[in-house]
Amino acid sequence: MESNKLSHTNDDGMVKMVDVGEKDVSIRMARAKGHITLRQETIDLIIENNLKKGSVLSCAQIAGIMAAKRCSELIPLCHQLMLTKIDVSLNVDNTGVYVESVVGCTGQTGAEMEALTAVSVALLTVYDMCKAVDKSMVIDNTELIEKRKQLP
Repeated sequence: MESNKLSHTNDDGMVKMVDVGEKDVSIRMARAKGHITLRQETIDLIIENNLKKGSVLSCAQIAGIMAAKRCSELIPLCHQLMLTKIDVSLNVDNTGVYVESVVGCTGQTGAEMEALTAVSVALLTVYDMCKAVDKSMVIDNTELIEKRKQLP
């Protein structure tokens, strides 16, 4: 049965980092996705690699990987994890760029925040690289789409 109580607050309502020390170490995986809507002209510039800042897709992919690795520094109550895998893929579609991340780790808590952070920062990087040519961009539909846990 799921509890409705927030796990990151104590009985007095103060924030706390959840103690995962007693949990079994397991193999974890999380997958997240997101999208940025762009004008067709911007999509064409990305496909043709004609933006002044360089390759949008390569830069955003690297930014997403770096962000997953630094997640515990960005999210105050997020645990440091031993990441074993970070995949960030970007694909241009007919409305913009779709980003998906897969993050794996071995530990006592999952990699959901790392997967979501990878997607979010990759999308923000696309935004940053395209802001000079597209003032109508919208980042949307960022969500966790899968998480798994397996005992070793």
